[in-house]
Amino acid sequence: MTVVRFFAAAEEAVGADRLVRTEQTLGGLRAALETEHPALVALLPRCAVLVDGARVDDDHALTADTVVDVLPPFAGG
Repeated sequence: MTVVRFFAAAEEAVGADRLVRTEQTLGGLRAALETEHPALVALLPRCAVLVDGARVDDDHALTADTVVDVLPPFAGG
């Protein structure tokens, strides 16, 4: 199963720092997360979503050992 890790505002929106998911593609994962966690609807499009450390398209296949990181925009200096 795919492990999804959430950081900062994304973690607050989901209420957890990680979830285990079974969606087959990144696009399917995005859609399911937005449906289950409405607070992500406005935030997720602004997040960097990395699959095993890389940006990929929504049709990218997710496997049992995939790690997805959801990183909202950070501010600071």
